[in-house]
Amino acid sequence: MVASGNDFLIIDQRPKAKDQRLFILAKKMCDRKYGAGADGLLILEKSKKADVKMRIFNADGSEAEMCGNGARCAALYRVIEPKSQRVKAKIKIETKAGIIEAEIGGDRVRIKLTDPKNIKLGIPLKVKNRQVKVNFINTGVPHAVIFVEGVDKIAVEDIGREIRHHKKFMPAGTNVNFVEILNDDSIKVRTYERGVEDETLACGTGSVASALLYALRYTPKAGRINVFTRSGEKLKVYFDFSGGAATNVWLEGSAKKVYGGIYYA
Repeated sequence: MVASGNDFLIIDQRPKAKDQRLFILAKKMCDRKYGAGADGLLILEKSKKADVKMRIFNADGSEAEMCGNGARCAALYRVIEPKSQRVKAKIKIETKAGIIEAEIGGDRVRIKLTDPKNIKLGIPLKVKNRQVKVNFINTGVPHAVIFVEGVDKIAVEDIGREIRHHKKFMPAGTNVNFVEILNDDSIKVRTYERGVEDETLACGTGSVASALLYALRYTPKAGRINVFTRSGEKLKVYFDFSGGAATNVWLEGSAKKVYGGIYYA
């Protein structure tokens, strides 16, 4: 499945199957030369707290707490699988970051994220022998956000990798977003994703992180920010700000099922 250029493999493991050493399976399946190819592997399991439980494995085999575009794909899959055949639905998804609400209408999927935390502005870092100021927020997973001019010219992979592994963000590391302001309600974002260890065409939690920090710094009363991703697709981020804290945070965009089949492990 794909959401705004972020692509995922989904395995429906309900009822739960035997342990498949999923971190190894993820690395093999997500390999774009010798596997099916994807940014990540989503495992769906039964949940006692929600309609479904989603586990997220990055392309390098590491397990993430949350994935915004992955959650949108999982929500759409949950309502278009043969047993459901619904086109509109509201469901809840259990993740390691908490319970995510999802609303599905056709190929448009919006999710309500857990409230962001650990907001820090203007963190001084030395990167490539230069002093830069980085902002930080956790939108289910950690994100560093840097505001730049001419984002298309930024060496995202090179600079992103150095910030991702910077001692300031250890031991967990961080995703890294480069943000260009287009106008009062729109930004353009490129993201280096932890776990994929490369730039991706889009990142849901990164888009939310970038939109919230942009709004906090420049337009706290906006309520909605359009985020243009590297894939060219537009994501919409909705939120409320009160006392410098963001609540009622939603991410909306398109998602679709691309193919289904059998993987020969």
